[in-house]
Amino acid sequence: MKSTLTNKLGNGRTHLLERQLGRRGAATLEMFFCLGFLLIVTFGSIDFGYALYTKNQLTGAAREGARAGIISGATNTDVTNAVANVMNVAGLKNSYTVTTTPTSISTATSGTAIQVLVKYNWGSGLGLSSWSKIGNGTTMTISASATMRKE
Repeated sequence: MKSTLTNKLGNGRTHLLERQLGRRGAATLEMFFCLGFLLIVTFGSIDFGYALYTKNQLTGAAREGARAGIISGATNTDVTNAVANVMNVAGLKNSYTVTTTPTSISTATSGTAIQVLVKYNWGSGLGLSSWSKIGNGTTMTISASATMRKE
């Protein structure tokens, strides 16, 4: 092969061609390692962005639940329905719990602080998250709360 290259290209260009042929494997290997790192960063960014989206939606759901609970004559069902409406629109239909303080909204007097706490099991969402695969397959809980005074 070397003598054929020398005959066709001349002595000056033979050395350059041999160097380029020898570097093809190095470029492939470098691309493999860089691509792996970039994929990890990309999917980590997507996961983190979805976690922020979920936290923001939980905050909105807790706020809407608290707004529904501060009206005179409101019940725990009103709070739960308000939270469920926000969670359904956000696509977070399953694996969340709603807790109110005091436990009975209807018996709270005017001026009482009404707190709504919404908790969501992160690993059970769209299936995009890798959190459920970390540490014995457990899920991470994201929570948000809102507190308002009863009218």
